[in-house]
Amino acid sequence: MTTKTLTIMEDAYKLLKKNKKKDESFSEEIRRIFSKKKKKSLKDFFGILSEKEGEEMLKELEKSRKTDMKLEKNR
Repeated sequence: MTTKTLTIMEDAYKLLKKNKKKDESFSEEIRRIFSKKKKKSLKDFFGILSEKEGEEMLKELEKSRKTDMKLEKNR
């Protein structure tokens, strides 16, 4: 396969490197990012939240469910 050399600014390189998946080449990362047919998978969201953020979100969801149940009862 033919290869091309690109010159990019250091900040752009750092962004690519930071977001590159383990065992993924930069070419694969660029294809993944710019793929028109890319469908989101749950795996794409894995690790987005810290453990603390996840726990806070679960608490808020539970509060919301309880509020919804109370509103349903009062109808």
